[in-house]
Amino acid sequence: PPRRGQCRVPVSQIMLSKKIRNTLLFGSITAIFAAVGYWNISPERFLDKPVVHVDESAIDYYATNAHSVQFLPDGKLQYEMTSDKVEHLKATEVTLLTNPDLNMFRGTEFPWHVQSEKGEVNPDGTQVELIDSVRITRFDEKNRRTLITTTRMTVFPQQQYAQTERDVRIDGAGGVSTGKGMKAYLKESRIHLLSNVRGQYEAR
Repeated sequence: PPRRGQCRVPVSQIMLSKKIRNTLLFGSITAIFAAVGYWNISPERFLDKPVVHVDESAIDYYATNAHSVQFLPDGKLQYEMTSDKVEHLKATEVTLLTNPDLNMFRGTEFPWHVQSEKGEVNPDGTQVELIDSVRITRFDEKNRRTLITTTRMTVFPQQQYAQTERDVRIDGAGGVSTGKGMKAYLKESRIHLLSNVRGQYEAR
């Protein structure tokens, strides 16, 4: 007999309540797994991914006392370059030069002689960045010298063109010119100073 304050619940109702709880619990778990699949949630998303550091200064090969020659399609010499040391950066494929020395013949016997303390060549070899103590010298058929000096210059050997935004000094047969910024069309021997141009010329 039931005690006071208690009532009997049929066994069938108790079992039904357990089934409902189990069904609700299983449904909640199923919904969670469905959300995981839909939103592509995985435990790895909550973990810190390791950061891969690339050493951009890593050198994969180098050469000393390097010598390179390039010819024009007609067989004439286009340029000849030497360097005390050549280092190739693996990450950027940029080539570093130590004391580069470049003669740009342009198919003639009077080359532009390009020198600097350091240099950087882009991956496809079409652009050379000259750094520190940059000198470009040329003698003409009358043995008259033209000397261009600056601290940094970009040379495009195939286009026979050079440019800089730095201060430039040009020593020529007729005097000295200085300015800031320069465009040099080496094939035509045309040099343009861009701004702050000043000149000192010899009186004749």
